[in-house]
Amino acid sequence: MQNQNQQGQFQMSNQMPAAKNHGGHEMFDAHEAINSLVGCIEHGKLYEQYIQDTRLKAILQRQTTAITEMYNTIIDTFQSGQDPKVPTKTYEMNEGNSVLYGMKETQPKSPAKSVQDINDECISGFMMGNIKAAASGFTMTAMEVTNPVLRRLFADSIPNLIEMAYEIFLYQNKNQYYQVPQLKEEDMQIIMNSYAAAQNKTH
Repeated sequence: MQNQNQQGQFQMSNQMPAAKNHGGHEMFDAHEAINSLVGCIEHGKLYEQYIQDTRLKAILQRQTTAITEMYNTIIDTFQSGQDPKVPTKTYEMNEGNSVLYGMKETQPKSPAKSVQDINDECISGFMMGNIKAAASGFTMTAMEVTNPVLRRLFADSIPNLIEMAYEIFLYQNKNQYYQVPQLKEEDMQIIMNSYAAAQNKTH
């Protein structure tokens, strides 16, 4: 009798109204992931007044616009359970793909003593941290979302967040805020050649 009662409580997702087609765990994960976008948008408002470089300001404004659109699309489906009115768009960065390699000695860093010490290097680092946190949250959330439309939105948004983080990395690298050391060529060759193709036998 108890087993029959327990089984009677189960409901298939295709028998539920779309707006209720969410699991409890998913609600908490989605709530956290959506809040990471809110943080990106709100922090952007705070950073904008302190940015000196017009290029960095343009990146921030372009990314904030894209993140706001992403936010609106996701909450549309989060609340309705159905396809959003505005679909996911592809974010395309303006930075070139060339990376500056090598290390140059710089002054040792320490935390800012006041707001006046917050500069473009600090702000680009904050922006990178916010986007990386959102990308991590979206990845974890997309793996366990029960609503298929919402899951697809989170999954489809991850490449856009990666593109934004990479755009910030390239900006930091060009300004030598993010230096990229390299191994000696012979050491790189040893590591690259330390793998061999696997035999993919299906029988």
